Amino acid sequence: MIFWRKGALIITAILTMLSALPFQSKTAQGVSAQSAILMDQKTGRILYAKDEHTKRRIASITKIMTAVLAVESGKLNDMVTVSPRAVGTEGSSVYLKPGEKIKLKDLVYGLMLRSGNDAAMAIADYVGGSKEGFVHLMNEKAEQIGMQDTAFANPHGLDDSDNHYSTAYDMALLMRYAMQDPTFKNVSGTKVYRAPNPDEKWDRIWKNKNKLLTTLYEYCTGGKTGYTKLAKRTLVTTASKEGRDFIAVTINAPDDWNDHIGMYETAFDKYDLYKLKDKGTLSEVGDLFYKNKVFINRDIIYPLTTEEKEQVRVTIQLIKPERKWKKKEQVPSVVGYYKVTLGEEIIQKVPIYFDNGSIPRPAASFWQTLKELFFVMNGASYG
Repeated sequence: MIFWRKGALIITAILTMLSALPFQSKTAQGVSAQSAILMDQKTGRILYAKDEHTKRRIASITKIMTAVLAVESGKLNDMVTVSPRAVGTEGSSVYLKPGEKIKLKDLVYGLMLRSGNDAAMAIADYVGGSKEGFVHLMNEKAEQIGMQDTAFANPHGLDDSDNHYSTAYDMALLMRYAMQDPTFKNVSGTKVYRAPNPDEKWDRIWKNKNKLLTTLYEYCTGGKTGYTKLAKRTLVTTASKEGRDFIAVTINAPDDWNDHIGMYETAFDKYDLYKLKDKGTLSEVGDLFYKNKVFINRDIIYPLTTEEKEQVRVTIQLIKPERKWKKKEQVPSVVGYYKVTLGEEIIQKVPIYFDNGSIPRPAASFWQTLKELFFVMNGASYG
């Protein structure tokens, strides 16, 4: 169906492949956690949720943010002098020594694999100039990521402040952001790491505390554990299988290992990634002004269940051409949006570009070119 409305060209269609109702349930049977979430890493789609926006203490999964700031500082190869204050931090430790010089990179591994509170403080002192300066950076980054229900008061997650909390949803956002960085991703997925020991002939050997990664779940690719007396058990993990990448978060979960495995197995069983549209020319647009001149610059991909069929609605919305556009250079780069809706929810909204020379047109894949050629040779319209 094609029509004009309010100065816009609207093209609508029904995809007969795809649509979705997540397996999430607010009652969340079978998950021990007080708060839990499972998020698709590529798209951010929530596949499962339980009390995901309630603010709770988060313990050492705090250190994901500490690691992110250390990695993004660009100082991983710098030598850090460990302060007595860092060494004196209570709780889990990698047993740093006062005055010891250690690479920031090694501190990040000690932070993530062994949950070293001393490493967290050493990182905070070096990257932020002080604990207080680093906490400011943590909250600033949280705001940038969109963590609206989070406040950080320290770099390690100890129960030393009532103003230190987050939600399962916010922590999933943080992990999704963090996993885009190859260095963080590598650290998070490391099972064993060796770090120099300045006063001994042997290296420090740190084994990751994340049992899903080391022994329990073959598809786990990383994460961070946490525990304090007030927060109880907290856990953030990632898992990948056959091109599907998920993030799981549980807060106050007495059976967190099984919570994560159960969420992952359900999602891997129910969801597949579907390509809703290839990047490139929108050849289904028949309007003479836009025909073969508009495109999207990325594939549209979304995780969906096998039951999600014949309900996804596609709308191509283009602004009405203006008479003053005599040359292609006068046409705006963005002339509309390719929208995919699931029920009443917009699940994808991608800019549509006009080929005016400002935005590079993506090269079509071999199979895309072959498919278009097939339709042309057979006299059919392609879309």
